[in-house]
Amino acid sequence: MKKFLYNSAFILIIYSYTTICIAQSADSLYTFKEPSRNGTGKVYMGREIAQVMSFDGVAWLERKTRAREENTNLVISKLPIRKYTVVADIGAGSGFYTFRIAPLIPAGKLYAVEIQDDAINYLKDRSKSLKFDHVVVVKGNERSPSLPLRSVDLAIMVDVYHELLYPKEFLKAIRAALKPDGKLLLLEYKLEDAAVNIIPEHKMSVVQVKKELEANGYTLVQLGKFLPLQHFLLFQKK
Repeated sequence: MKKFLYNSAFILIIYSYTTICIAQSADSLYTFKEPSRNGTGKVYMGREIAQVMSFDGVAWLERKTRAREENTNLVISKLPIRKYTVVADIGAGSGFYTFRIAPLIPAGKLYAVEIQDDAINYLKDRSKSLKFDHVVVVKGNERSPSLPLRSVDLAIMVDVYHELLYPKEFLKAIRAALKPDGKLLLLEYKLEDAAVNIIPEHKMSVVQVKKELEANGYTLVQLGKFLPLQHFLLFQKK
């Protein structure tokens, strides 16, 4: 009986030690500092994660000048999509890209992923009014877009990645949702260009994006330099 108790205690100690090590390893992915004005204070690979933009800013997302300022039509013309492509617009917001891409993939599917309930309701109502039956609104969470495994040809994040509170976990979940030849597109405002009048925490450099994505199983396959304000960074999972 004593031998059994000793063995049980030993196993419990080993289990507890392993659990602590795993937790410490996960925590070590991120560091913390005094938050900047528009940051969270949480740091990943040397970059402070930005605060999430509230859906109260929907008017800014849908401003009449946006398509011209960001050359949205050019972005969409460069997307690797066909009529049957499955696209995930992660952090879809008001659906500014969702409802411009949907008509181009009539035989495919478009997952519009959001975590804010106001945005989800907005996307559902607009999908219904536009009669886009192949647009599926999905509620994700801070660690995952909650998409089916190996279901997506192209995932896009438009000015979203820098706000992910758990970038490593989220990128892993996207990889699981991508098909074997699936791709991930990031559009991010250019940190290198001081003329881009956007809050610094909501901008990213090519160097930083590559560092983070390559550390999480992605390879940069296209760096588009044709946009006035944003980087066009197309990755494929390794």
